[in-house]
Amino acid sequence: MTSANTDSRCPWCLGNELYVAYHDEEWGLPCRDDAKLFEFLVLESAQAGLSWITILRKRENYRKAFHGFDAARIARYGAKDVARLMGDAGIVRNRAKIEAAISNARNFLALQEEFGSFAAYQWGFVEGKPQINRWRSLAEIPATTPISDAMAKDLKRRGFKFLGSTICYSHMQAMGLVNDHLVSCPRHQAVQRTG
Repeated sequence: MTSANTDSRCPWCLGNELYVAYHDEEWGLPCRDDAKLFEFLVLESAQAGLSWITILRKRENYRKAFHGFDAARIARYGAKDVARLMGDAGIVRNRAKIEAAISNARNFLALQEEFGSFAAYQWGFVEGKPQINRWRSLAEIPATTPISDAMAKDLKRRGFKFLGSTICYSHMQAMGLVNDHLVSCPRHQAVQRTG
């Protein structure tokens, strides 16, 4: 995006270069890559109760601390790994969230085995196609939807933690299951073309 059209970006990203880059390069692009889907599950579950910019600032530290978000490796983490992560100031040092990332990795692998990929499982909630919304203001965008409710309920049933309906909807937005760029944002059409 050029500086000429920066004012029409979704307002939530303005004022922070990291947020703008995330908005312009990642947010809302349909993703069917299990590795990236898992990365965002870990990051979004860590976000619970915090701002997303806090997590974005720690993203590189998370990549290092969690071995590149290798779900199979994380699923084998034990007490020493939890202690190592609790001592890492570069991530959110919350024991429950760290332990959730480990158990979520195990559950993630189980879903991959059951459905062939986590993407197949997740995209099944939207029948394989991004939902295109046409919001004109941030106030119109919901925090949850019946689909995010259903996803959160099913993930909880399968043992996932820190992935309630609000986090699931944020995940759907980030991974392009829904296009929640405002219609005035140039990314709305660009993302829609990639779906």
